[in-house]
Amino acid sequence: MSTALAFDTLTFASPMPGLESAEGFSLRGIAGAEGLYALEVAEPRARMFVADASVYVPDYEPAIPAASLDALGLASVANATVLVVVNPASEKTTVNLMAPLLVNAEGTCLQVILDGAVYPLRAELAR
Repeated sequence: MSTALAFDTLTFASPMPGLESAEGFSLRGIAGAEGLYALEVAEPRARMFVADASVYVPDYEPAIPAASLDALGLASVANATVLVVVNPASEKTTVNLMAPLLVNAEGTCLQVILDGAVYPLRAELAR
């Protein structure tokens, strides 16, 4: 499911790894950049960029565990928006395919750490 997203309040079904005590998540589109979003945290103040996988890595089809889908009230991954964390750098921009974020239509999300080494932590972004 690929849609334009914007949530003033984004709720994590379980804490995002590394930001377990963070509060006040929001997701905002980046003007002029289809499928690119700023994931912002009010406390501690932080911002990261995430990209709609269907736009930036259209062949990406991670196997999402049933428990993760259940936590979001989803029947399948097709009912979620799959986002990947963007790692900008001067030499190349990469995306994390090992730990996608799933977002349901109500603004509940979950970061899934995939088992195995099928997807890289830093895949070069080429669009």
